[in-house]
Amino acid sequence: MGKINLVRVDERLIHGQVMTKWSKGLGTNALYVIDDETAADEFMKDIYINTNSSSGLKIQVYSNKEVVEKWNRDQFGNDSVVLLFKHIASVKEAVESGLPVTRLNIGGVSKKGDAQFVIPTVALTNDDVECLKSLDDRGIEVFFQTVPDSKRVSLAEGLKAIKK
Repeated sequence: MGKINLVRVDERLIHGQVMTKWSKGLGTNALYVIDDETAADEFMKDIYINTNSSSGLKIQVYSNKEVVEKWNRDQFGNDSVVLLFKHIASVKEAVESGLPVTRLNIGGVSKKGDAQFVIPTVALTNDDVECLKSLDDRGIEVFFQTVPDSKRVSLAEGLKAIKK
């Protein structure tokens, strides 16, 4: 059975912080990008898989449905993975479909519309907040942290930054 080292939301998906700080520090051998739009775009899938193949990490791109199916089929085989989601709502959808998540790191969400910053790299909309509260209600530890050596901010602490 595989091991889920980290579940992270980061709109940039794979980039230097994920490759060097998070993955190596956790003993990861695989990165799974989970995003329906990216999974449907063969060109982008190839870019992610081939550009990062020199890292020594196995890179896979899945839709929400595909990653849950893979978990149900073989619990990610022998992979020790970081799951990278582009959107908070996608994590909620995957959890509701059976993906076992115990901790969720929110690392990079850009400001859109009326979104408010909870840490300098994460701005949440009202919908994002509701998704995170729902995940928290399921017993999932939600926290905000850009890189492993930066301050870890709990969901409760982060939500204090949002103006009502």
